[in-house]
Amino acid sequence: MATATGAKTGGRVKGVPNKATASIRDIARQYTDEAVMALVGVLSDESPAARVAAAKELLDRAYGKATTVLAGDQDGGAIVVRAIERTFIRAEPLKLVHDASS
Repeated sequence: MATATGAKTGGRVKGVPNKATASIRDIARQYTDEAVMALVGVLSDESPAARVAAAKELLDRAYGKATTVLAGDQDGGAIVVRAIERTFIRAEPLKLVHDASS
């Protein structure tokens, strides 16, 4: 809950895992072998899309997801952030005009 000044009070201490998430994770991990075997089974599926999706999932879990390369300058250099600008726009009330002629 937040106070009138916006300071947050209460809640879970930073770094302490969520108990509900942890218990769901523990239950899901009991099916790891079956899930992997199901993906392996899909590798022999007739659908090329299903085979590719299963192969990608298996490889992601075995070796980690592939890194995403962001385009920098034309020489392939790093992207340099020089400034971050935040703009606030005050919204004016909407004025509705009723046209009696229509």
